[in-house]
Amino acid sequence: MAVLNEPENTPLTGTVFTPRQVRVLKIAVIVMGLLLVGGFAFVMAAIVYQASKGGQDNALSGATLGGVQAELPIGKDASVSALALDGDRLALHLNSAEGPEIAVIDLSTGKIVARIKLKPE
Repeated sequence: MAVLNEPENTPLTGTVFTPRQVRVLKIAVIVMGLLLVGGFAFVMAAIVYQASKGGQDNALSGATLGGVQAELPIGKDASVSALALDGDRLALHLNSAEGPEIAVIDLSTGKIVARIKLKPE
C-alpha cells in the first residue's frame, strides 16, 4: 500500500504500477466480470424462453392445418406407412390394394399438390 504522503504517480513497491493504475484495473476487471455474468444470464434466459415456447409459432396448431381443415380421400384398405414434413408441405406414403402412392399436401391451404402413383419396373 502507498503511504499517505507519497505522490499519486509513484509506483507501488515491487511493481511498476501506480495506485491510480491499480484502481482503474480493478474497476475494469469488475465491470468485465459483471458483463460476462450478465451476458451468460441473458443467454440462459433466451434458451429457457425459446424452449418453453415449444414450437407454438408453427403453422400447425392442434387438429387444424394453419387454420385450414383438410381431408385426403384414400381407399378403405389404404394405410399411411410414412410421412415427411418440409416447410409447409407434407408428403404421405400410402399403401393400398391399388399400389403404393405418395400424396403431397400444402399445409397452408390444405390442398393436395400432387398424387404420385408408384409402380415397380
